[in-house]
Amino acid sequence: MDAIIENFPKFVDAFLTTLRLLGVSGIGALILGTIIAAIRISPVPALRGFATAYTEIIRNTPLTLVLFFCAFVLPQLAVRLDYTTAAIIGLTLYTSSFVAEAVRSGINGVPVGQAEAARAVGFNFAQTLGLIVLPQAIRMVIPPLINVLIALTKNTSVAAGFAVLELIAVSRQVIQLNGNAVTAILLAVAVFYLVITVPLGQTANLLERRVMARR
Repeated sequence: MDAIIENFPKFVDAFLTTLRLLGVSGIGALILGTIIAAIRISPVPALRGFATAYTEIIRNTPLTLVLFFCAFVLPQLAVRLDYTTAAIIGLTLYTSSFVAEAVRSGINGVPVGQAEAARAVGFNFAQTLGLIVLPQAIRMVIPPLINVLIALTKNTSVAAGFAVLELIAVSRQVIQLNGNAVTAILLAVAVFYLVITVPLGQTANLLERRVMARR
């Protein structure tokens, strides 16, 4: 416990960094993923092809490779980023592919007749999607989207391999100086993650019950 108490400010700073990675990349992924899902069902074949390729390639690429690309390849292309920003971009891109699939499944769950009725009264594709389909789809996929955010919370630990001082990176530093307190340190890190993931999981369960009740 002494190692945890002595290094508690470091853990708090690392926790805040983890929250920053989660918050910024989570919001970015939700926005980008929703756009990709909308493009994937667009009436333009080229756009559908791009969105499909983006989703499949990113979703099936290891997160480590995505972060490596953002941290080391982008600077070779004259894109200068600090490691935290590179990690946020990588996490956003990676998570957006899973968001896109979740949103697309919600869109597919909306009865086709509603889109047809919207088009019959003169709505174009954008109006039909934005006013009729997406609001219903998002309601249905909120629980899966929260599960995606829980996965993102755990995925932020990969950023430790790219010089980002989040929880795992700081725990390594503390363990190196306190080798006899490994178990306590790792338990403390687990508690910090649970502070994020448990409320998210409870929120997902609550929202899922409400959605089922409305159905």
